Order: sequence, then structure tokens, then C-alpha cells
Amino acid sequence: MSSTTGRRAAAGGGGVLVAALLLSGCGIPAPAAHSGSASSSLTPALTPGSAGTEAPRGAVALLADGSARQNLPLFRAVTERVWASSHRAEGRAYVDALVKAGFAKSAMQVTNDRSTVGNPAESIQFSVRWKDGQCLVGQVGPATGDPVTVVVAGLPGGKCLIGDTRPITW
Repeated sequence: MSSTTGRRAAAGGGGVLVAALLLSGCGIPAPAAHSGSASSSLTPALTPGSAGTEAPRGAVALLADGSARQNLPLFRAVTERVWASSHRAEGRAYVDALVKAGFAKSAMQVTNDRSTVGNPAESIQFSVRWKDGQCLVGQVGPATGDPVTVVVAGLPGGKCLIGDTRPITW
């Protein structure tokens, strides 16, 4: 956990947030397919690259040969950029922005944007399973406050989030 995330977690009940991240989506059925698309304005000014490659203007770059922990700054930057946009409550917006930053969509999970009764979700979790078996996990929403991003151990079976998650079929 980075020092910033660690301070946030220690000050704001981080254990509860991490537990919520891991237990997200339990018992929530998948919603109908998302008909809209995230705005191209969500494309972060972040450049995918390989280990040792500098991104222009000091931007954070994907380290394809790096660890999950080494890619946490990019994951965090993408999360914060989407959170600052008008698409902050849309799980798809986080997935699409992470893909544009170079993360593999096939390694992602995301929870539902809506509750079983159609209300906006109190929080949305999304993750990327990294090749080292670790998971980059983000949580956003009104119940979360500021976005939370962490690296946690992956679950058996190749998943990062426990429970029902939304199919990423777009």
C-alpha cells in the first residue's frame, strides 16, 4: 500500500474498505448490458509503455514487465481521472479508461453500478489481475469518499473480487 493510500486507509477505516473491496458484489445479479459508451474525454493523459520507458511530460506509464505494485501509480491516476469526471459512477468508464492506459480488459472485473432495486450503487469496485498474481483494486462511490486503490493478493481461480461481478462484454 502506498503511503498516501495507507494514511487514507488508517484514517478512514481502511480495513473495512479492503474487506468491502474483496466482498463486493455478493448476491447482486448482473444488470442489463450497458447501452452507452464512456466518453473519449475519459482517456487519461497516460501512455502505455514498457519497463524503463518514460511517458511524455512526466505522465505515469504502464510497466508491462513490472509488478502490480509498480503499476499502482498508473492505476491510481486513471481511477482519480475518471472519478473527477462526469462518469464517476459508471463502472464501465473505469474499465474503458484502464484499457486505454494499457491494462488488459480480459484481466478485469467490475461490480454493478446499480443495486438490485435500481438505485445507484453506494460503491463500485473494479480490479485488474496482474501477471504476478496480485490484484490492483479500486473502489469509488459515495460510501467511499475519495477513491481507494490498493494491491492485494489474487484469489484462487484467477479472480480479484469475491461475489457477483458484471460481465465485461463490450
